[in-house]
Amino acid sequence: MGRLPLIIFLSVFLLIFDYYCYRAILSVFKSWKPSTKKLFTILWWTYTIGLVVGVFAGIYLNLYLTVRAVVLVAFFLTVACKVVMLPFLLIDDLRRGFIKLIRLARKEKQTSPSTTAINAASPISRSAFIVKAGMLTAAVPLASLSWGIVSGAYDYKIKRKTLILPNLPKAFDGIKMAQISDVHSGSFYNPKAVLGGVEMLLGEKPDFVFFTGDLVNDMASEMRGYQDIFSKIKAPLGVYSTLGNHDYGDYHFGKAPSAAKAKNLQDVIKTHEIMGWDLLMNENRRLKVDGEEIGILGIENWGMGRFPKYGRMDLAVKNTDDLPVKLLLSHDPSHWRGQVLEKYPQIDAMFSGHTHGMQFGVRTERFQWSPVQYIYKEWAGLYQEQKQQLYVNVGYGFLGYPGRVGILPEITIFELKRA
Repeated sequence: MGRLPLIIFLSVFLLIFDYYCYRAILSVFKSWKPSTKKLFTILWWTYTIGLVVGVFAGIYLNLYLTVRAVVLVAFFLTVACKVVMLPFLLIDDLRRGFIKLIRLARKEKQTSPSTTAINAASPISRSAFIVKAGMLTAAVPLASLSWGIVSGAYDYKIKRKTLILPNLPKAFDGIKMAQISDVHSGSFYNPKAVLGGVEMLLGEKPDFVFFTGDLVNDMASEMRGYQDIFSKIKAPLGVYSTLGNHDYGDYHFGKAPSAAKAKNLQDVIKTHEIMGWDLLMNENRRLKVDGEEIGILGIENWGMGRFPKYGRMDLAVKNTDDLPVKLLLSHDPSHWRGQVLEKYPQIDAMFSGHTHGMQFGVRTERFQWSPVQYIYKEWAGLYQEQKQQLYVNVGYGFLGYPGRVGILPEITIFELKRA
């Protein structure tokens, strides 16, 4: 489903369900004064209609990013809360329907006109308990998701990992590497917080850095306010980057080629160059320390299913047979199982992002869970199969929902070790 049909569907759902909730709430709070009911009605429908109009304005008009973010967040939270409340109202309607069926069955057995009149005149009221329980439960996602915006969006966490590579040259033993992924600069609204995360990374003093795709949401222009911040990321052995599915502009311009789309992609590529990042597009570099070398390979986006397959591994591995260790930057972790494991056993470790950990879940040192695990087998952390390894970074930024609950933005620090 495209963006416009999805927004229209959610807007229609919101309007229909708003009326459903509105009637249910009024039926429970019958003791309200007429003036209170009138005020409630005005506030309810002003918010709902204003929200729907604001969503379309945020998408199709050139509003300030902060205004657009506030509107989309309010829309997302409102839909989430109403979805949680829906089962309670349906249960109450089923209860009322069941009572009505029992009354109708009894009515057929009654012979007294007066009794029949009483049965027909007795309305089945909504259960105040069920409706209020639904309202209280709906407040839970509102509170947690709101807290995720306030505290989680920029709460950068450093994950430390030891990466054991049996063929690692001695000169690289103990060397430090950093990885970030999925910046999605078009979603940011707090440059100072973003800079704080970059400073955390630099404080680790990595020898080289990987960025594994999705610098922007759609447009190269999204980096205008953040290019100088990410230009600060430097390392003695270089900063290596690759493209993600969002960097190509497919979601804005469509999948068909166009001059505007090609220009936007070139602007994204130019941004990497201006920041001093070495963008690898189906190619490789030789990283040399004290006369010994390892390979850094990077491909364009390659993903299973509906995601684009621009990557060319045959080009990326070219002239690397003599290198004892090969590290691959590939944005989408599904590439590992979809192609790398089967066809490229010479890849020692692959580094990805893409999943964001769905920006929601639980993640500790010993346990992790997110709904995204039902979509991606490898979605966060370190994985190993035979002699090949994969690390999935859950991302530096956010997309859609401007926050994180449980799955916090990540800066990964690796220590490379020999067997």
